[in-house]
Amino acid sequence: MQKKNEATKIAVIGGGSWATALIKILSENNVRINWWLKDKEDVLHIRDFGKNPHYLSEVVINTKKVRPTANLKKAVEDVQVVIFVVPAAFIGDVLEQFSVEDLKDKIIVSAIKGMIPSENALVTDILHKQLGVETSKTAVIAGPCHAEEVAMEKRSYLTIAGESLENAQLVAELLHCRFVKTSIVQDLYGVEYSAVMKNIIAIACGIARGLNYGDNFQAVMVSNAMQEIHRFVDAMSPLERDWNASAYLGDLLVTCYSPYSRNRTLGNMVGRGYSVKSAQVEMNMIAEGYYAVKCIHEINARLKVPMPITKAVYNILYEKISPSVELRILEDSMN
Repeated sequence: MQKKNEATKIAVIGGGSWATALIKILSENNVRINWWLKDKEDVLHIRDFGKNPHYLSEVVINTKKVRPTANLKKAVEDVQVVIFVVPAAFIGDVLEQFSVEDLKDKIIVSAIKGMIPSENALVTDILHKQLGVETSKTAVIAGPCHAEEVAMEKRSYLTIAGESLENAQLVAELLHCRFVKTSIVQDLYGVEYSAVMKNIIAIACGIARGLNYGDNFQAVMVSNAMQEIHRFVDAMSPLERDWNASAYLGDLLVTCYSPYSRNRTLGNMVGRGYSVKSAQVEMNMIAEGYYAVKCIHEINARLKVPMPITKAVYNILYEKISPSVELRILEDSMN
């Protein structure tokens, strides 16, 4: 049992911008963090200079609280909480290095807003299926919150979703600080699916912007998208939800409208004529919506939920149908 005033021991798995932002937030509190990064040179750079050389390099890392390491097994030893912040497309490679014992009795948190492409599965589902992590021991971090604004210490909000209110509250307290406010909900799957789908919608908004559609059209698209998310999530996980809450509507809005949104940026580039591959290379960052739209499209082949925006994004990214053609079809489907 943790003693009063004893630092909470946490492992953060991932070295990107969102992981760096979470490190900054967590370091505001009484914690000791093992920070796993894949690249040993990045580990050494952080140890020597207290900054991530590739992401949010303006953030000063408190190395008195944070111990960077390239040893995955060592990172999770003797910690109470493990936070995964690896892109969904690569999380499978990370998880297969763990045994059931490595994560046993720890609170496991997903800050990953995507799905595992090969499985069409949520991260929490894979944690349970492959590593036997009890659902009550898992939690999900949702926005609305962009890493870049955390770096500038702009007022931000996080929602922690978990079936266990006690565990969700513990994670929420770890992430609450002078510039971040946290709240909790018990809708683990609804929040996780909504976080996946808002990235798909952000790509659609970016495509529309790239094709010179205006704010009026985007507002209609986002309002229709909220209904689309509602229909899909209810089909996957029926539950009474307040869809106007920040974990749902708020996260959707910031991802669709913010210039920091990498999914919106990907869509904008595709709308302006970039191929998907060339846009991804130029961005040099993972847009989770690219992988997620294929997963959701394939899941919906069984559900048959009306999802015209998701279908349009899938057709553009994977079937290589002209963005202008798909957007004209969307115009007729929205109201």
